[in-house]
Amino acid sequence: MARIKERLKNGETLVGTMVTLVEHPDIVKVIQVAGFDYLVMDNEHGSFDYSTLARICSVARAVDFPLVIRIPECRREIVLKYMEMGAHGLLLPNCEDPETARSLVDFSKYAPLGNRGVSLLRGHTGYRAPASATQYMAESNEETLIMCQIESQRAVENVEAILDVEGVDAAFIGPNDLSQSFGLMGQFTHPTIEAAMDRVLGAAKARGKYSGVHYTGGVEMLQPWIAKGMSLNLWTNDITMMLNNAKEGLGKLRAP
Repeated sequence: MARIKERLKNGETLVGTMVTLVEHPDIVKVIQVAGFDYLVMDNEHGSFDYSTLARICSVARAVDFPLVIRIPECRREIVLKYMEMGAHGLLLPNCEDPETARSLVDFSKYAPLGNRGVSLLRGHTGYRAPASATQYMAESNEETLIMCQIESQRAVENVEAILDVEGVDAAFIGPNDLSQSFGLMGQFTHPTIEAAMDRVLGAAKARGKYSGVHYTGGVEMLQPWIAKGMSLNLWTNDITMMLNNAKEGLGKLRAP
């Protein structure tokens, strides 16, 4: 199994990307070959159905590449289905309080940490019955990555309490929504936004947990936060990569 949490515990800095549009399951292989460390399938703003994501998860499992799903909301049915199809982790958007974080853990983790429903002949086991159900469930609890997205003033104010929830591994910043919440849309280097991001980073470090941010612009936006210690980041997405590469190439071809 792709051990993304093991790499984080070893002190590695990971850079993934997000897929928002491409539905072909081999997108996992493309992202892997490109050199990213993990992939987030966006089903908050994206419109992937369960069957599509199940196929994509199956490929991710087959090639041993970490796949996280950004879920549309924290609801038992949604969380359970994504876990059963074999997601390596979940990213919950707009998590503003510890109660919501606890619900996410409850739905995604087996007892005693949570209350995830037990069905062991599914995509997450590769349809192989574990030799020991209890051992498998404990290992799954340990390996599943749970990320809470911090993207509002209220979430920043509660970030310490959110990260104190057992089973939550990371606080992940959505800079567009965060800057919008402060009335500073797109002003990512504004002192108020940077102070909020520093608070998230500090809260994670103090608790031995992880933090990260997603930028779709140039790498220079992400580099300072990697230098500060954010170790679970996302850079760009499928649409941006395709558009930027096409525009750059066509600009050169059509230059006088």
